[in-house]
Amino acid sequence: MKTSKHIFLIVLIFNIFQNRSFSQNIDSLKLVLKSVKNDTIKCNVLSILSETAEDNEWPAFNDELKSVCEKNLKNKNLSAKMKFFYLKHLAISLNNIGYLSEDEGNIDKALEYYKKSLVIKEQINDKEGLSASLNNIGLIYKNQGDIPKALGYYLRNLNVQEEINDKRGIGLSLNNIGVIYAHQNDDEKALEYYNKSLKVRQEIDDKKGIAYSLINISAIYSKQKQYLKANIFLKKSLVILKEIHDLKGYATCLNNIGLVCEYLSEQNNSQITQKQKDSLVKQASENYNQSFKLFQQIDDKRGMSYSLNSLAFTNFKKGNFNEAKQYAEHGFKLSKEIGFPEITSRASEMLSKIYSKIGNYKGAYEMQVLYKQMSDSITNETNKKASIQKSLQFEYDKKTTADSIKVAGERQIFEINMQNEKTQRFALYGGLFLVIVFAGFMFNRFKVTQNQKLLIEIKEKETQSQNIIITQQKHLVEEKHKEISDSINYAERIQRSFLATKELLDENLKDYFVFFKPKDVVSGDFYWAHQLNNNNFILVTADSTGHGVPGAIMSLLNTSSLERSVELGITEPAKILNHTRQTIIERLKKDGSSEGGKDGMDCSLICLNKDKTKLVYAAANNPIWIVRFVSSMEVSVSRAEDVELIELVPDKIPVGKHDRDMVSFTQYEIDLQKGDMIYTLTDGYPDQFGGPKGKKFMYKKLKEMLLSISRLPVKEQQDFLKNSLNDWMRNSEQVDDITIIGIRV
Repeated sequence: MKTSKHIFLIVLIFNIFQNRSFSQNIDSLKLVLKSVKNDTIKCNVLSILSETAEDNEWPAFNDELKSVCEKNLKNKNLSAKMKFFYLKHLAISLNNIGYLSEDEGNIDKALEYYKKSLVIKEQINDKEGLSASLNNIGLIYKNQGDIPKALGYYLRNLNVQEEINDKRGIGLSLNNIGVIYAHQNDDEKALEYYNKSLKVRQEIDDKKGIAYSLINISAIYSKQKQYLKANIFLKKSLVILKEIHDLKGYATCLNNIGLVCEYLSEQNNSQITQKQKDSLVKQASENYNQSFKLFQQIDDKRGMSYSLNSLAFTNFKKGNFNEAKQYAEHGFKLSKEIGFPEITSRASEMLSKIYSKIGNYKGAYEMQVLYKQMSDSITNETNKKASIQKSLQFEYDKKTTADSIKVAGERQIFEINMQNEKTQRFALYGGLFLVIVFAGFMFNRFKVTQNQKLLIEIKEKETQSQNIIITQQKHLVEEKHKEISDSINYAERIQRSFLATKELLDENLKDYFVFFKPKDVVSGDFYWAHQLNNNNFILVTADSTGHGVPGAIMSLLNTSSLERSVELGITEPAKILNHTRQTIIERLKKDGSSEGGKDGMDCSLICLNKDKTKLVYAAANNPIWIVRFVSSMEVSVSRAEDVELIELVPDKIPVGKHDRDMVSFTQYEIDLQKGDMIYTLTDGYPDQFGGPKGKKFMYKKLKEMLLSISRLPVKEQQDFLKNSLNDWMRNSEQVDDITIIGIRV
């Protein structure tokens, strides 16, 4: 009885991930977690929840996963296979706890858990996991200014990545080693590793990596006062970062271009007029401001500190000491919060200069002392020597390993030769004996061979018959596959004919985009439009039950039910959905179940008048968002203070059979303003798994993205959504149909 229950739970977990509603999946997994007794199943469930749950629940699931694994590892009778299973999950849990601790700013705790995870990964020889842990630990030591340890971990990581031939990881490690040498003021060595990293990243077309390598190379040239050369590398990087929509990298690049502009304005060059110098200073200030706002938008405190320091520096040079002081103190406060010596060093140096100018000599002295302490912790001679020693040790280890392999190979060849000589002597003595024995067997083998030949001929005939049958079955399977593919493609053409036509949308909406990405050839999502008898225009964005062929069939039923409602002359959105729901329920009564089908759709229905001044809507589970511009200021990247997002909340009932299917849908009306962006969508985009932790994209992140791109032309918005989705998914499978429609009023 106990075994049967475990099998039921495993099947339940499998079925959960065949369903399209992942928020319900998480709820189902939580129910399984409460009832399951078997620790192996519990471990699997917790592992899934630790990757799919909301951020506020993530820590608890990781702690529980750690507890389950540690409890079971105390069992001395545990099999080797199960021990490996629990150790692997324990390593994942410890790494995640380290990640959470680092995110919260608790660096000591993060380092402790990263190292615990590393020990287990070494024990079970998990090379890929080992590489990630080495990089995490190296990055923390680097940010703390412990250069010898940072370089040691980076070099170990490079060795592991070369073993598993991870090109992307090799490019990252070479770049990180370059950063270490740059901080040690060894520009030649830093440039050598940056160029090695760039070459590897170009081989695999790692666009993000290429962009960051270009930024680092430009920093070395800028330090060497080759500003024009530095600017060329930065401009190349900026183009790539804009293409891949990397806000953090884009902000970093803007800040660095600002620094280059400022340095160029200070050059004693007769070819540059005073007007051009003033223009360069103005460009620098604009870049710093834009960089700070982008870092603020993504809550990157380290980046914000850099930009604030740049703003303080440019105001200091202009003689605006009060403004410089405000920027510098803000940047210093952020640097203290994150606790990295390099950033604190920059901020304290800037404040020391400012305090000195405004007469705060005590503050200037304190900041100068702090600056010296931070600088010494990063660039002291002990660190330099230890770094060089680590590098030489790495090269020596590689050469020693190669020499050991060569010596071992030569010894093996010698032993093989000796063995061959011994074998030849035995062969000579035994050969005569074998000839005599062989002659005795010859006659007997001749008779056996005749019998075997007869059997082989019989087997060949049987094989030929089987090959004919297999060939016939192969042709039959291929024909059936072609028939199914042709049928699905034909079904897709039929379904597309039910969607709103481009001509109808162009005539009524003018400035809009439709991002429609089915999971399979045919889709459960659909969008449908109609011009009502009162000349108003309605647009439905819907998600039918299921996806693939079942979802497509439901979408046709839902579309025909909507058409039936408007043919009867109904013009009110809520009444259209009420009548459509009743039609769907009536049509599904004959599905053979005792209660009738509970399928249907989630949708939003918006109705626009001729002048597009009013929006009347009704919605079933699917939201409608309006992004409204509260400032006419034009900027290249939308800022949070320039726009607001108005969320039109839907009714929490579907268009179909439900416990509350007698409750009427609610109808709302809202005034529109010129320039408003209206977004209607299904749950496919926010529910898509991906990213570095394999988690959902989530509605919150989608809202932030739409706010940031709402000023762009609608075609660029569509391209941005497509590229961001591809970048998020990487190698992940699409889990549901995806639809987002944007309309500019």
